This record gives sequence, structure tokens and C-alpha cells, in this order.
Amino acid sequence: MLHETRNHIRTASNEVRAMVLTAAAVCEEKKGTDTRILELDPLDSGFTDFFLITSGANTRQTEAIADEIEARLKREFGAYPNSVEGRRVAEWILLDYVDFVIHIFLEEKRIFYDIERLRKSARKLDLDELKAALTKKTLEVRSRPAEKKRAARKPSPAKRVTKNSSRNITKKAAAKKSKATRTKKPRS
Repeated sequence: MLHETRNHIRTASNEVRAMVLTAAAVCEEKKGTDTRILELDPLDSGFTDFFLITSGANTRQTEAIADEIEARLKREFGAYPNSVEGRRVAEWILLDYVDFVIHIFLEEKRIFYDIERLRKSARKLDLDELKAALTKKTLEVRSRPAEKKRAARKPSPAKRVTKNSSRNITKKAAAKKSKATRTKKPRS
């Protein structure tokens, strides 16, 4: 059981990893500083798989980072945050996407709260390591034999079209057309 729980986090879905990478890329594009990705230990924190932490120099920058992350994840993955906190004050904005949580701090607030210290058991990932893990998982999925994929798919039953059913369709279409011409009122 313990071994299964520890492997749960290591096997986070490719989509979750891709979303974390996208959010980290947004942080870099918007000039967020000291961006870190923490892969959380499931024994320490069973509520999420990753923390992404970054800092902004001022409240406008923290808001801009949060807005762009939300927009990009919505556009590319159709993902919306489960909850958003701290946007009004913008000193610590928290975007909760369930499988990962994004913390966007003002630099002085990040030093004050020091949440990295609170998550000592978390494994620090860099972007290259996360990209490599995502690539590895993608290659594993692609290398599975095609037979397994075909066996997993269930064939969909084909609809049979008989002479009677096609005649019924034609009769229904003709009836609709004649009804439409009868209900039109002449112009005055």
C-alpha cells in the first residue's frame, strides 16, 4: 500500500505534467522570478501532486502572471481553476487546479511565508526534468503495441438501413416539406 501511494505521484498524468509545464512557461514569459516546481509526497500532502511557486516584483505583475496562466490553461487544456484566492490584494495569489496548485507571491511575502520550507519532503523539479519525464511517459504510451490499443476499443454497432427505413425517411421529409408550404401565409 505504501509503495503504491508513493508511486501515485510519480505517475501523475501526462496532461497534468503538461499543464504544470505550461504554467511554468507563463511564469518565465511574464518575468516571474525564482520559479520552482515541487512534486509533493503523498504521505505529506494527499490533496495535490504539484506546487508551482513563483514571485513577482509588484501586484500588477502577480495579477498579470495569474491572468495569463488562467487564460493559457483554459485555451490549451480547457482547464479552469477549482478556486482562486488572493486576487484582490495580489500579494499571494493561489490558483487551485486540484492536481496542482500555483502560488504567485510578491517577493517579500514569499520570503515571509516560506512555503518551500514547510514542504521539506517535496522533491524539487526543474523544468528540464519535468519535460524529460513528460517525454518519457509519452514515448511509453506510443511504444505500446497497436494490438492492445485495438483490443481496448469496442467496435460500435453499425446501423442497418433497409428499404423500408429509407422509404420512411423519404416520406417524412416530403411530409415536412408539404406542411411547411401549406402554413406559409401569402404576402399582402
